[in-house]
Amino acid sequence: MGSKIVHAEVVGRDGPKLHRFYGQLFGWKQNTDLPGGYAMTDPADSGIVMGTGPAPDGGAGWVTFYVLVDDLDASLAKAGELGGQVVMPKFSPTPGTWLAMVADPEGHVIGLSQA
Repeated sequence: MGSKIVHAEVVGRDGPKLHRFYGQLFGWKQNTDLPGGYAMTDPADSGIVMGTGPAPDGGAGWVTFYVLVDDLDASLAKAGELGGQVVMPKFSPTPGTWLAMVADPEGHVIGLSQA
C-alpha cells in the first residue's frame, strides 16, 4: 500500500475569512484554537484534516495536500533525486510530528508529514 493523503490546506491573506468560507460552505466545524491563526477540521467531519489560515509570509498563499510518509528525510532526498526541490525544510509544529514541503519538477508544492 502506498502513502496516504492525511491533510489538505488552504492558506492566504485573511485566515478568518478562509475559516468562515470553508466552514459555512461545507458545514465543517473547525478548531480555531491553534497557533498562528490556523484552524483544522476533524477528519470525521471533513474526510481528512482540512486546515485553513493565514500564509506564514503574509502572501497570497496556496492550496496543497500533505502525504504521510514513513521516513521524511528519505522522502526529501528522493524528491530531489526525481527533479523536485525542498521549499520548506523539515520542522516540527507539535511534538512527535514533522512536516516539510517540496515542489515537483513543474513547481507544484505538496507537503510531507511524518508522525
